[in-house]
Parts: sequence; C-alpha cells; structure tokens
Amino acid sequence: MQIAILVFDGLTALDAVGPSEVLCRLPGAELRYTGKERGPVQTETGPLRMFADHTLDEVTEPDILLVPGGMGSRPLLRDEEVLEWVRSVHERTRWTTSVCTGSLILAAAGLLDGVRATGHWLQMERLGSLGAVPTGERVVREGKIITAAGVSSGIDMALALVALEAGDAVAQAIQLSIEYDPQPPFDAGSPEKAPDQIVELVRERAAAREPAS
Repeated sequence: MQIAILVFDGLTALDAVGPSEVLCRLPGAELRYTGKERGPVQTETGPLRMFADHTLDEVTEPDILLVPGGMGSRPLLRDEEVLEWVRSVHERTRWTTSVCTGSLILAAAGLLDGVRATGHWLQMERLGSLGAVPTGERVVREGKIITAAGVSSGIDMALALVALEAGDAVAQAIQLSIEYDPQPPFDAGSPEKAPDQIVELVRERAAAREPAS
C-alpha cells in the first residue's frame, strides 16, 4: 500500500504528521513524502522541517494520496506542475485525501467540481469559489475522495480511512496505540463553539498572515 504525502514549503506540519502517525501503522503501508524536489521543506510555523524523499515524477501510482494544507498551499493553486501531478495520480488512486487547505489544491486541480468537501473553516468561501460544495463537517467522503477540516481533523480522517481499508478493529487498535483520546481543556475547537471575540481574533490573525494573491 503506497501512500504519497505531498510536501512543500509552508505546509502545516500536523496536517501531514497527524495522518502519517496513523497511516504508517496500516498493514503493508509504505509512506512516500513527495515534493517537486528532493530535500527539506520549511513548515509553516517555525524552524521545524520535513523532508521530501521522492520527487513527483518518481511517485506516479500511489494507492493513497494525501494533500496537506498550510499557507504554502496558496502558490500551489496556480502551480500547474503540482496540479497536473495531482490529477494524474488521482486517476489511479484507491483514495485521494486532503487535510485543511489541502482541499483547495484538490479543487484547483478540478477534482472537487460539484463535490461536497470540507477544509479549514476560514477557507470555506474560497473552497466554493474553486468549484467545490463546501460543508462544515469534520470528515467528508465522496466516492474515493476524503477531505478533512482543519489541521487536527487529519487524524480523524486517517482513522476513518484505515477502517475502510482494514476494518474497524485495526482502526481502533491504531487509535489506542497512539492513545488518541482527545480531552481538550476548552470547548472552542470550531467557530460555532468558540466565543465571538475568539473567532474574530483568529480571523484577524489569519488575514494578517494570508499571502497576497
């Protein structure tokens, strides 16, 4: 089971690492961190780096494609080399998946035209403008495409994917092995639950970081 994880400068680390911790435990899994060039990529929020150990042209028929998000996803919406690779491998995948603003890349590649999909709550309007039918659900499956909402939801998506591939028992065993038992100190993990002033604060900070189009 070959799993291609697209990596690029400015990705959100947890978008890729969270699902990786689940999917690497899928029986027979072979993870390939794939980028335009081999070598380190800078993550979105600091000195942490990830490493592309394969190039796009070296990974052409993965069973699973995972596209993470992050501020670095924005330039990829106009990067025809990456978009064509996404379109090409999607033709052969068993599952094509995204986390957070990775769904924008799937949409820009034309994979989400008229398709229900999710992503980070701040990017729902943009997701719709790219042809998708946005929904605020945490994990959305439409055929072989599975999209996850913001950042941490990638773990939920990966567990759901393992259940589809290997059954509920394997997924539950992986959940237990990584002790994924969320008990957050605050109930502010969605804009519907967070106080209004917190929602506005996050909107302002995100707008200040958004790259110029």
